[in-house]
Amino acid sequence: MTPPSLAGDSDRTIVRGDGYMLAWRTGPAGLVKSPYFELSDAEGSRWMRLSALSSAHTREGRDETTAVREPTVAVDDDAIVIVVSTESPAWSARALVVRCTGEAIELTLEAEGDGALEDVTLLGGDGVLPSGASGTFRSGLDAKSIYVPSPTEPVAFVRPVWSAASLGVVGDADPGRLNGVFSPPPFALAFGRDPAVDAFAPGPGAWLGLWLRGAVEELGFTTLRYEPVDDGALLRLNYEGHTRVDGRWRSPTIVIRPVDSPKHALEAHRSDLVAHGHAPAGRYPPASWWLQPIFCGWGGQVARGGTADAPAFCRQEVYDDFLAALSQASLEPGTIVVDDRWQAQYATAEPDAEAWPDLRGWIARRHAEGRRVLLWWKAWDPTGLPVDECITDAAGRAVAADPGSPAYLSRLDGIIDRLLGRGGLDADGFKVDFTQRTPSGATMRSAADSDGVWGVAALHRLVGRIHRTAKAVKPDALIITHTVHPSFGDICDMVRTNDVLEHDVTGAPVSVAAQLRARFEIVAATMPDHPVDTDQWPMPSRDEWLDYARTQGGLGVPALYYIERVADDIDRLDPAEVILPEHLAVIQGTWADYRSALE
Repeated sequence: MTPPSLAGDSDRTIVRGDGYMLAWRTGPAGLVKSPYFELSDAEGSRWMRLSALSSAHTREGRDETTAVREPTVAVDDDAIVIVVSTESPAWSARALVVRCTGEAIELTLEAEGDGALEDVTLLGGDGVLPSGASGTFRSGLDAKSIYVPSPTEPVAFVRPVWSAASLGVVGDADPGRLNGVFSPPPFALAFGRDPAVDAFAPGPGAWLGLWLRGAVEELGFTTLRYEPVDDGALLRLNYEGHTRVDGRWRSPTIVIRPVDSPKHALEAHRSDLVAHGHAPAGRYPPASWWLQPIFCGWGGQVARGGTADAPAFCRQEVYDDFLAALSQASLEPGTIVVDDRWQAQYATAEPDAEAWPDLRGWIARRHAEGRRVLLWWKAWDPTGLPVDECITDAAGRAVAADPGSPAYLSRLDGIIDRLLGRGGLDADGFKVDFTQRTPSGATMRSAADSDGVWGVAALHRLVGRIHRTAKAVKPDALIITHTVHPSFGDICDMVRTNDVLEHDVTGAPVSVAAQLRARFEIVAATMPDHPVDTDQWPMPSRDEWLDYARTQGGLGVPALYYIERVADDIDRLDPAEVILPEHLAVIQGTWADYRSALE
């Protein structure tokens, strides 16, 4: 890689890298007065006006810049390093470090002092300029579109650059929160020169990649938010007061570099994390049984009881009905997922003896048939736990299991041994769901014995403990998650594409097969060594279900959810959605083709 070059005069300084230029004015009329860098491509066409302001707000005080110092410039290991020191009443010292390599620009906020971090903003922040202008300042945008690698409702992977985005581990189906389908997604964005005209297809023009680099154990925030206003934007990390600084602190690094496409940005994001030791370089080969078609009972449960009452149909005799229907249709799944809810209580995970009078024996019979059984696992749920092993709200009510609590982790180890061990249920792994239920809130309190781990780092510890303990009990156990971030690569065996969504920004229905392809492309770029559980929930119609099924085998492991009818509401059953033998024959054919390709 060719190192960057530095040029300039008494009025202006320019750093040139491979495909980019970063320029700023020096002296009294420069950053001290107007704190912006000009980021352009190699030909001088501007991408952004990068704000040199940033903020690390704490519970103890707002971080507002009161002065910007003339930057220092130095050469360090084939990189040019620009340090912009700033003053703020919140910190004893603070600086934005801009490191320019041959291919990228890296921005890191450094601070000294103490406080509990709340919001950290990069590419913008609060302050007062010499002109008297005050408030929140943002980076200027010359791009026209932005690519967001996370499924959302409305469906919009490519959207106008002034559209906000949230990447993180908090979400659900409520308004403004349906962005946790991947939790976490890759913390990466891409900016395009051309306007957004298609929710799936990036424009053909040039692209600029941007991503977050940091050790996952230090990612104590719950969300990374892209917050645009008019023609400006900043990035906000929500730490929520749960990360204590005592001395020196460095933010995660924002990496910006030219890329050929959004896919290239995701691949570069992963490669960068691997190169810095923040993500595994590869995965061990999957066990052969992992790749066999999956049957998950959730869709069948919903067809019998509707979404609200579907857990009541997770019963031994109902699953026996499902297996009989599969056999009659000559469908032989290699893996059966027993879905929500086989447990009497989510957190303690004792089987519901009334619904599953002999779950151990049922699993043994599946093993005798040559099948494996996964148990659906609801992450974070505290039901059944003592409150002193839980994260609590301001009223002291348990909100979530606390992965920072040694007592809870010890309990979790025992539960997993009981579920997977040969002396217990002898199940074969877990389908881990609801990772987007990561606790969020400044008034939340950790368990008494907790080390206070929070946000993305807390989810990583929780999933990591499940994965490591499962492997210790049963080395070929399969752990399926929807944690589509490279740093989760060594604690996830198979990536689930998760629930499909419904509409685009105009309100028009969106093809479920197109959604699957778009999600697969994200997984393939960020976790290329992982097999993909292609999921199959929810399906809007029988025709769309069949189209989705024909798509699955070419992208990952086929998963079948529906065998009786395609429905999500028992009160709106449509005879046209009843699944007939000829429809199951289509599934059988896709599975046969998939299995042939495995040989």
